[in-house]
Amino acid sequence: MEFLGELGSWGGLVVRYLVPFLFVLTIVVFFHELGHFLVARWVGVRVLVFSVGFGPELIGFNDRHGTRWKLSAIPLGGYVKFFGDENAASVPDHAAAERMNEAERRESFLHKKVGQRAAVVAAGPIANFILAIVIFAAIFMTFGKQVTSARVDSVQPGSAAATAGFQPGDLVVAIDGRAIDSFTEMQRIVSTSAGQALSVAVERGGAQVTLKAVPDLREVKDNFGNVHRIGVLGVSRSSAPGDIRTERSNPIAAVQLGAQETWFVIERTTSYITGLIVGREKADQLGGPIRIAQISGQVATAGFVALMNLTAVLSVSIGLLNLFPIPLLDGGHLMFYAVEAIRGRPLSERAQELGFRIGLAIVLMLMIFATFNDILHLAGS
Repeated sequence: MEFLGELGSWGGLVVRYLVPFLFVLTIVVFFHELGHFLVARWVGVRVLVFSVGFGPELIGFNDRHGTRWKLSAIPLGGYVKFFGDENAASVPDHAAAERMNEAERRESFLHKKVGQRAAVVAAGPIANFILAIVIFAAIFMTFGKQVTSARVDSVQPGSAAATAGFQPGDLVVAIDGRAIDSFTEMQRIVSTSAGQALSVAVERGGAQVTLKAVPDLREVKDNFGNVHRIGVLGVSRSSAPGDIRTERSNPIAAVQLGAQETWFVIERTTSYITGLIVGREKADQLGGPIRIAQISGQVATAGFVALMNLTAVLSVSIGLLNLFPIPLLDGGHLMFYAVEAIRGRPLSERAQELGFRIGLAIVLMLMIFATFNDILHLAGS
């Protein structure tokens, strides 16, 4: 009976964490690779393999163009292999390229113009950004967006807000000249501005007052117990009925909001990376597959809309990560193509091979470090 109880416990963990994780990651990976695939077909490249996952094939089929579509055993990414590629990382097979006849060259990725190759590579991350915009827009159109006005309900004693002179009832209307329409907008600016002086315009008693505030850097727990280091003022939002509304958007406005939401994720991510470089942020916030699985399971308990919102955020993050100028990633390929466009000829085979080896080492080190962080996070939770 104890053994059956353990099986039930493991089964519960699979349903709670693994299923949401696979759902989220499969959608993000599929659309990323679909971007590569569609543009490759558009410019006349023969696509040999479209795989969601790595390793041994689980199921698959061949389409009428000869592309093998498959689901593979290791669900930590995916790839599209083009005619002329040596492997799944799109490392060119120069030996095979030299043996190609004219008809094969017309279908080879390696023999396409540098602009066409760059378009194929850039299409993956761009597809991730488009997917995020579409998901956000669908949520705003279908379920709406709950908006709480940026009205201060209370001020924590000794906080940055108290020092700046905030008072209960203040309505924040602008920060550094940027109009504020909701408490969430204010939070987003403040959360990425720890230690920075902000000029905050508030309405108080029918008049406008300008306050100077410097958000404090604090560790804040979310609803699932995850710790985030963000900037805070130390104010709470108003919960009065007149300060809370739900807004459904028309298609055009929803797409605009979706693009704004996508841009916010990009800004937040780049701000964190910049903080890492200058020493303002700590690297323990970097997470890998284990952390993604944990968060997916946690968010899934909040409902399908929350899980789709996470899918959009993860799609933006993966699209942005792939644009980093690291050989082996899309950004590394684009870096090589930029050099080729400037020089008028590609880098030597030796230089490219060395670059891919360095890129592989960097990617592996990042994966190991992120997984180590995940284990420490689980041990401390």
